[in-house]
Amino acid sequence: MKFILDNWTLIAIALVSGALLLWPVIQGAAVSGLSPAMAVQMINREKAVVVDVSEPEEFAAGHVVGAKNVPLGELDAKLPGAVKNKALPLILVCQTGARSARALVAAQKLGYAQAQSLGGGLKSWKSANLPVEKSERQS
Repeated sequence: MKFILDNWTLIAIALVSGALLLWPVIQGAAVSGLSPAMAVQMINREKAVVVDVSEPEEFAAGHVVGAKNVPLGELDAKLPGAVKNKALPLILVCQTGARSARALVAAQKLGYAQAQSLGGGLKSWKSANLPVEKSERQS
């Protein structure tokens, strides 16, 4: 007990430094999904299909180049028509990653075994300085 009382500052420093070392691990766990770099590799190497589950107005304002727009509310009905080959990798995107995470569950139920959600959504795509295009309303 005397050791702890005499060295409380060293113990406090050790605890704080340990917490700071764990912070990136904790922060990384909060953002789940595919990283933008991994998404680019899947698009280029595996011919992954990008599906944006944002609303048409959001999609027109900016989206991943070459993405197809299938709003989350219409996913069950329109995804099989938009992406016929269920064996291809599927990358689901929205503005922040929240809707695409919900869409991931629906896509897997529809039989898209290689479906993944872009972690952080279009926001993380833009912060990685990857290309975004604007367009008129697409389906």
